[in-house]
Amino acid sequence: MAKKLEIEVEVSSPANKFWESIRDSTDLFPKIFPQQYQSIQVIEGDGKSVGSIRALHYAEGIPFVKFAKEKIEVADEANKLVSYSVIDGEILIYYKRFRPTLQVLSKGDGTVVKWSVEYEKLNEEVPDPELIQAMATQTFKELDAYLLKN
Repeated sequence: MAKKLEIEVEVSSPANKFWESIRDSTDLFPKIFPQQYQSIQVIEGDGKSVGSIRALHYAEGIPFVKFAKEKIEVADEANKLVSYSVIDGEILIYYKRFRPTLQVLSKGDGTVVKWSVEYEKLNEEVPDPELIQAMATQTFKELDAYLLKN
C-alpha cells in the first residue's frame, strides 16, 4: 500500500532563484553540499526535462545509501514543480516505489518549498523515510543560506 510523507519549509530566498538552483542541482549540489553529494551525473536527457535520468553518488557518511538513479516524471516550469522516481540504488532495497515531488511557491517576501514522497515499503519492518525527509529539510535550509550569501 502506497503512503505519503509531506513537509513545507519556509525559506527567505526568492522563489525564482530557489527554483533555478533546484533545476541546476546536477552541477550545484556537489559543489555546495560535498558532505552529501559526491557527484550527480546526467545519464539520459538534459537532467531537467521529463524522461531525463540522473545518477547520484552520495558522500561517505550518508547512512543507508551510496547511489541512486532517478528518472524525472514531471517537470512543470510554470508551477515550479518537479517529480521523479528512484529507479535504481539502495533505496529500492527498502521500498518498491519511491517518488519524491518538490514544488517552490512564492509566499509574501519569501518562499515555501513543498516536498513530498510517495512510497511503498517492501515489508512492514521497513521504516517510513523520515531520515530522507529530514535530509531534504536540511538541504533546503542550507541551500537558502547559500543563496542568500551568493
